Amino acid sequence: MAITVRIPTPLRKITGGSDEVAIEGSNVSEVLAALEAAHPGIKERICEDNGNLRKFVNLYVNDEDIRFKDNLETTLKEGDELSIVPAIAGG
Repeated sequence: MAITVRIPTPLRKITGGSDEVAIEGSNVSEVLAALEAAHPGIKERICEDNGNLRKFVNLYVNDEDIRFKDNLETTLKEGDELSIVPAIAGG
């Protein structure tokens, strides 16, 4: 099943400039693995070495933060949208 992954500007150089890519997977973890296979180097910018999501990166499935769902095991269905959103900090 195809999931639309929205790519933030800082990561678009890895996706050849694309702001959206279609990736197959039934949960967030599978989509990230497939995203890495299609665009090597992107997962290390999203996840820690242990596979957990980096603290400064947020992932949203249809506008819902995965941290309030099942995190990387959040189930996805055809047509869902996964947005990668870098955290913004400052003062």
